[in-house]
Amino acid sequence: MLTLEKFEEASEIVKRVTRPTKLIYSEYLSSQTGGKVYLKPENMQYTGAYKLRGAYYKISTLSEEDRAKGLITASAGNHAQGVAYAAKAFGCKATIVMPTVTPLIKVNRTKSYGAEVVLHGDVYDDACAKAYELAEEYGYTFVHPFDDLDVATGQGSIAMEIFDELPDVDYILAPIGGGGLASGIGSFYKQMSPKTKIIGVEPAGAAGMKKSFECGEVTELNEVDKFVDGAAVQRVGELTYAICKKVLDDIVVVPEGKICTTILNLYNFDAIVVEPAGALSMSALDFYKNEIKGKNVVCVVSGSNNDITRMEDIKERYLLYEGLKHYFVVRFPQRAGALQSFVSNVLGPHDDITYFEYKKKTNREKGPALIGIEIQHPEDFQGLLDRMKSEGILYEYLNDNPNLFEFLIG
Repeated sequence: MLTLEKFEEASEIVKRVTRPTKLIYSEYLSSQTGGKVYLKPENMQYTGAYKLRGAYYKISTLSEEDRAKGLITASAGNHAQGVAYAAKAFGCKATIVMPTVTPLIKVNRTKSYGAEVVLHGDVYDDACAKAYELAEEYGYTFVHPFDDLDVATGQGSIAMEIFDELPDVDYILAPIGGGGLASGIGSFYKQMSPKTKIIGVEPAGAAGMKKSFECGEVTELNEVDKFVDGAAVQRVGELTYAICKKVLDDIVVVPEGKICTTILNLYNFDAIVVEPAGALSMSALDFYKNEIKGKNVVCVVSGSNNDITRMEDIKERYLLYEGLKHYFVVRFPQRAGALQSFVSNVLGPHDDITYFEYKKKTNREKGPALIGIEIQHPEDFQGLLDRMKSEGILYEYLNDNPNLFEFLIG
């Protein structure tokens, strides 16, 4: 188990490389939920994420001999930067294996700290298997991103800081990828403040801890949605699973679209930049509105390493989730002026066609067309459908298609 003595030791050690992240009271989130919501802004750390804590503390516990062998790890980005930064501080070599889909900002920042980056596989688990191969081949010392007691203890230094600054906390919400952060925070609070509820939050497309809880053992997911890259883990840790079973009061699973809404709201109302995994804890607040009214709530903002090129995807997912964008395959009547009639008679005064493509390139203006329509309010959708029906428009509605994004790309 993770002990208070170790938490105190880790807290002092990580201060060498971390900056203070004082709690921020969120007027917006408090007004939306009725709770007193504070943010623990780990997105403001030097590497843009809390992962530096666990990486640095773990490396500090290694012998000089193990550090001299060179370090290796696998990561979707934030642990990668943490290990790279910490290795540089200790003056040792680091090799990082990252999934090929890792946002470029995370790859480049990892390299900027002096680490060698190897891109391999589609998800973290693929990269991890490769990292173990390289560790065996070259004798590197492996630093696990989450399934390690020292790493989890280092992440738990966050809990000590929250406790010192705001002793009376009713709820703490923390993201779960492999489970190291939740293990650390939960272990500290169950010893220091058992009344504090610890809520883990996972994305719907990678809810490995929730699945494992339901199955009663660590259970590997068949596939994961890689959108929330910082939490896209197929198999959570054995150690972290055992600890989370003891210290978590609940796990909330949040749709990816809801996460995108949170990202945009944090930017617009609190001027805070987060990556998808960094928005997980705040995305779960709506699921706890009844419980947190009038309560002190802390949400851990885990990271800010969001590639600006992803913003269009984030906006698209937000619009779809909030019911503000709808896709149809429309089969126009075979007559002149059919498209003009659609625009004039079907679209509402505030509706807008934001995507249009004839599906049969060799039969333009006569074949079916893929159309994306944005509306201003979700309640405007029924009127749009009613007008298509009254105009005799034949269509296929696509938003319910689970493979919508693949369909659009194809």
